[in-house]
Amino acid sequence: MVITICSTIKFYDNILAVKKQLEEMGHEVLIPPHEVKNEAGDLISVKEYYDLRQKMMKESGQEHDWIWQRKKEAMEWHFEKVSQADVVLILNYEKNSIANYIGGNTFLEMGVAMWLNKPIYLINPIPIDLSYTEEIRGMHPIVIDGDLSLIR
Repeated sequence: MVITICSTIKFYDNILAVKKQLEEMGHEVLIPPHEVKNEAGDLISVKEYYDLRQKMMKESGQEHDWIWQRKKEAMEWHFEKVSQADVVLILNYEKNSIANYIGGNTFLEMGVAMWLNKPIYLINPIPIDLSYTEEIRGMHPIVIDGDLSLIR
C-alpha cells in the first residue's frame, strides 16, 4: 500500500521513524521533503527552514518572499503525494502544550485526502483544543492509537 505521512515539520524525526516502521511492514511511504532551497539556492534541511520561517514570522516588517515561495512549493508537492497515496497517516503529537496537535498544513492535507476519498488515519486521538476540531471530526478519521498494523 502507498501511505503518505502528513505532519508538522516539527515532528520530522517522528516522520522518519514511522516511515521506517511502515517500510519494514512492506508499505511504500511518501513523506514531506527533507530539504528545500534557501534564498541563495543552496539546499537546507527542512528543520533549518522551519526555524527560519518561525523566526521570520516574529520579525515584523521583514518580508522574505523566498520563504513563502518555498512554503507554497512544499504544500503543492505534498498535496501531490496525498493524491498518489492509498491512505494518509496523520502524525499528531503534542506541540505547544496542545495534545495531538494538527497544524494548518496538515489540516489542509487532510481536506485534500477527504476530497479524494482517501482513508485518513490519526496516530493519536482527535485533538480537542483546536478551533477546527469539528471539521477534523467531520472528515471521519480513523484513530489507531499508535498501532500501525491497523492501517488497511
